Amino acid sequence: MEVSVIGKCQAKIAGADFVGREFGFFNSKVDSKILLSKICFMRSSRCERSRIRLSTKSVQMEPIQSQNVDVGRRSKSLEGVKLYVGLPLDAVSPCNAGNHSRAIAAGLKALKLLGVEGVELPVWWGIVENETMGKYEWSGYLALAEMVRNADLKLHVSFCFHASNQPRIPLPEWISKIGESKPNVYFTDRCRQQYKDCLSLSVDNLPVLNGKTPIQVYREFCESFKSSFSKFFDCTISGISMSLGPDGELRYPSQRRLESHGVGEFQCYDENMLSILKQHAEASRNPLYGLGGPHDAPSYNETPNSNNFFKDLDGSWESHYGDFFLSWYSAELIAHGDRLLSLASSVFRNTKASIHGKVPLMHSWYKTRSHPSELTAGYYNTSNRDGYEAVAEMFARNSSKMILPGMDLSDQPHPQELLSSPESLIAQIKSASRKHGVILSGQNSSNSEAPRNFDRIKKNLEGESLELFTYQRMGAYFFSPEHFPSFAEFVRSVHQLELHSDDLPIDGEEEDTAETPCASPMSEAQMQAA
Repeated sequence: MEVSVIGKCQAKIAGADFVGREFGFFNSKVDSKILLSKICFMRSSRCERSRIRLSTKSVQMEPIQSQNVDVGRRSKSLEGVKLYVGLPLDAVSPCNAGNHSRAIAAGLKALKLLGVEGVELPVWWGIVENETMGKYEWSGYLALAEMVRNADLKLHVSFCFHASNQPRIPLPEWISKIGESKPNVYFTDRCRQQYKDCLSLSVDNLPVLNGKTPIQVYREFCESFKSSFSKFFDCTISGISMSLGPDGELRYPSQRRLESHGVGEFQCYDENMLSILKQHAEASRNPLYGLGGPHDAPSYNETPNSNNFFKDLDGSWESHYGDFFLSWYSAELIAHGDRLLSLASSVFRNTKASIHGKVPLMHSWYKTRSHPSELTAGYYNTSNRDGYEAVAEMFARNSSKMILPGMDLSDQPHPQELLSSPESLIAQIKSASRKHGVILSGQNSSNSEAPRNFDRIKKNLEGESLELFTYQRMGAYFFSPEHFPSFAEFVRSVHQLELHSDDLPIDGEEEDTAETPCASPMSEAQMQAA
């Protein structure tokens, strides 16, 4: 899918003339051009006119009513917030060629004119080091970094030592071959099902990868990146995010289905995790505690009260064994995060790039006493214990910044029976970070079907030490008439733009339409999924 930019309308933004853009998306499979929107960057909350035009017929749309975003006076508490936009997850194809290259180039121009600070680029282990350990192919990502620099934008790089399901980007082939003969390199649940989208933290320091440890392999990957992208560190690359687990987050893969609202399951049943647990139990003089995880915990999609462990009254989580297990389980996760953030800080310490790590927002069942969704994910956070203090302290120790997702979520739309509270959980994580001096970066939820609550994002950005917000993610929906005008208003409400004279339109100036067949046609959901 490709996008073209055709200068079509002229509008005013921050008191200056501004060139609007009409975005056309091309799908080689159907050989049609869809002009998705005529976007006029005006102070008005709606465009005067928008349309979708197919090759076979024209469809007229009603004027777009954007979300209610206050674009008046900017709050002083937002002055230091930098805005980034995530690039498509498959910006580089599995064969290391650029996907949507002209679409991205056009999008970068639009973002620069709008006043966005930079973009975030996912860099996949399964693409760069796919065939052989130690053989890196950076060409596709180097080309993208060059595009970002030419657009005069900043670049935040996210290392992805995990797999993606949509679009499907697996772990490197050589890792999968090792996993076939050594299944215990993966996280394993109570039913001995492996999670094959990232390596288990239990093998961090074990030589299971052709004689090397995963920590050694991750370090060599980072060092190769640093060498290959050295010319971009002075002015373009502003930050590095380390993949800390499933979907890049510091957590166990306790939820195997994206939309599951159950409590999840503990992931401590691969041989290496069981061995570590056994040793810890014996050292604590409680050898029977090392036989496995809680026997009375519910399964993935069950509720807290479906078994005894997570019950609010007399649940096993409050027993001596429960405290022993949950303390060990969360400590192993924090130690894993410490190893990876320390690695990144060491490799990139003499560059200008800041180091970031992402924590999850496991907000289901937050209003219960046991907080089961957080416990199975590795956060020993309950009604009488703050599980984020130790996490924030670990980030502070490594001089790393914390990425907090779900900044667009509120309590209201969630079913009451889930006892969910993303607002309370965000407030708690902010409090722990503030206490330990950890700088926060925010992201919106990655679900492409979720409503874009810009008012909620603004509220979460205000009054806190957030220096960066990354909006996820560039794609077909991002530039659609249903979405882009609201995003433009959101950007203007955060930053009062001052356009450079070079960015102002020249009378009679025309821009060429950029058309190119896409490398791999994909759906809107695939471009938006995170």
